[in-house]
Amino acid sequence: MMRIAGRRLSSLSRWSPSSAAPATSTQLSRIQPSNGDDGSSRSISAPHLLNSGFRDLIRGFSSESLAPSHDLGSISDLPPTVAALKNPTSKIVYDEHNHERYPPGDPSKRAFAYFVLTGGRFIYASLIRLLVLKFVLSMSASKDVLALASIEVDLSSIEPGSTVTVKWRGKPVFIRRRTEDDIKTANSVDVGSLRDPQEDAVRVKNPEWLIVIGVCTHLGCIPLPNAGDFGGWFCPCHGSHYDISGRIRKGPAPYNLEVPSYTFLEENKLMIG
Repeated sequence: MMRIAGRRLSSLSRWSPSSAAPATSTQLSRIQPSNGDDGSSRSISAPHLLNSGFRDLIRGFSSESLAPSHDLGSISDLPPTVAALKNPTSKIVYDEHNHERYPPGDPSKRAFAYFVLTGGRFIYASLIRLLVLKFVLSMSASKDVLALASIEVDLSSIEPGSTVTVKWRGKPVFIRRRTEDDIKTANSVDVGSLRDPQEDAVRVKNPEWLIVIGVCTHLGCIPLPNAGDFGGWFCPCHGSHYDISGRIRKGPAPYNLEVPSYTFLEENKLMIG
């Protein structure tokens, strides 16, 4: 390196304008000295015409690794990316080590992929089933409501001709144990003369027992048992009279007393609801 620098310096010390003339002869031939108005010629400084010679000599001090020998003749003003595209070199190598991929459907990974997919689908299906069950159960009745949905009544303590009132779903229910005379009276009524025609046999499952909801069909009052003009129930609010079968016979009520759903579990045990 020191030898190359010494040679370049020695060549600079022996340099003269005549030696550089061939390099800049073309440029010098294009420039003619211009005369001013006074006829005197102006001198033109030559150093700027010899910049190319100095440039080539100065570039000679760079090492081979920084400036290749085939590029000493010109200095490019292009961006590095454009220069790299115009002057490709084998020194730039693309590293593909971090871009390795397994081919699609690699047999070594297929079993694991199937296991993960199947497990994920099973978990998703279980979660959906749990959410659906929670939603359906949230709309069903609670345990306290289900407990009130039906009641059991012991009929052994009810005397013939008397009426017992029990509570079912927040409503009073009349349970009347009828006598033989009550049954005959209920069956002797002309059904065609009733406001809400209904035979007694349709309203009872056992002729001895009459079970009706104790709410007046007029405005929802609670009638009084064993009262009225027909020996059944009487509503003192508006004067509705019901017979021994719970049918409306007189007053503003439009319908008979409602019969709930009930079942005889045993001879003396009743389940309402």
